Amino acid sequence: MSWHFFPPLPAAKMTVEIQIQQQDFDYAHEYQLLRGDSPDAGAIVCFSGLVRDLNLGSQVEKLVLEHYPGMTESVLQNLLEQARQRWDIKRAKIIHRVGELTLGEQIVFVGIASAHRKDAFAACQFLMDLLKTQAPFWKKEVSDQGQTWLDQRESDLDQEDAWEK
Repeated sequence: MSWHFFPPLPAAKMTVEIQIQQQDFDYAHEYQLLRGDSPDAGAIVCFSGLVRDLNLGSQVEKLVLEHYPGMTESVLQNLLEQARQRWDIKRAKIIHRVGELTLGEQIVFVGIASAHRKDAFAACQFLMDLLKTQAPFWKKEVSDQGQTWLDQRESDLDQEDAWEK
């Protein structure tokens, strides 16, 4: 008996990539990859989150980010699939860094290439909003007040709820 694996046909042509990594990323390079050689995209929206110096009145020194390998990628893939069902996405990329990050370093990149700007903006915001509440990342902040594991913010949960309406 022989077995043949036939991958499922995609519902729509969309190129996606998810990377969880310690090393920094090149924002301009990632933009160029989203742009690609095809003229199918009329809009590209990219977001990059950075380590900021102040949080809740404390002087931040660094962040330490941890994740649940395997589950993290699965959750992000699911979020990308939800976005694809809502908007016309041609290409999408999520990069999230883990490990120790110092002030000003890039934490996350979300990029969307779409035929139209409305879809690109909405999909990018949707992914960032739900990434903040659903992806299994844990953030420890090291500040002048000591070390603290950060909880989800009420405002992030409100943003997540807004997408369900």
